[in-house]
Amino acid sequence: MAEQRLTWTAVAEVEVVRTPYRLTVVIPAYNEAASIAAVLGRVAGQLPDAELIVVDDASADDTAAIAESCGARVIRQAYNKGNGAAVKAGLRAATGEVVLLLDADGQHDPADIPRVLAPIGPYDLVVAARTRASNATKTRGAGNAALNRLATYLTGMEVQDLTSGFRAMKRAQIMEFIHLLPNRMSYPTTSTMAFIKAGYSVKFVPIEAHKRTAGQSGQKL
Repeated sequence: MAEQRLTWTAVAEVEVVRTPYRLTVVIPAYNEAASIAAVLGRVAGQLPDAELIVVDDASADDTAAIAESCGARVIRQAYNKGNGAAVKAGLRAATGEVVLLLDADGQHDPADIPRVLAPIGPYDLVVAARTRASNATKTRGAGNAALNRLATYLTGMEVQDLTSGFRAMKRAQIMEFIHLLPNRMSYPTTSTMAFIKAGYSVKFVPIEAHKRTAGQSGQKL
């Protein structure tokens, strides 16, 4: 893939992103009817050329129908398999050279998308690293910090956010590790470690995550 930088222009309050590669956005969702339309609307406004895939993990609400009405391609899981399984289904279905992952619950601000995508080319994986202030509780913040220190020790590279689900990656590389990814919530940890240990280029971009809405995507263990 040519190491070209993407370009974007400001339209109203939205940065419209044009990439030199085919891009797929994968959004795993479980009972996110309250937020999925707003998330898809903002993402589509910023990434008009991207393929949008929502993987509905057997929601009990109207998540899938709303996502389809917003123009997304919806993959319905036969039963609730977990966040990681939904991500893997989206990765397998993606046609883009680069895949952008973000949550359906509104905690990931689409305004950060240009900063996450910009390093792709020289970098194979770009992780949106949440600041300490972004953690919902002090306990969670301390736990994430401990995981980051452990990952830094094991990999020899400073890991700023091991568990962030907001990330962009080259699809060819992540497909090498897809069989290693667990079906539940720890797929970000596994994929980040796999990229680093395989010698691929990884970058962390600091972001501020927002409080999630009342869906259940982030509650699947």
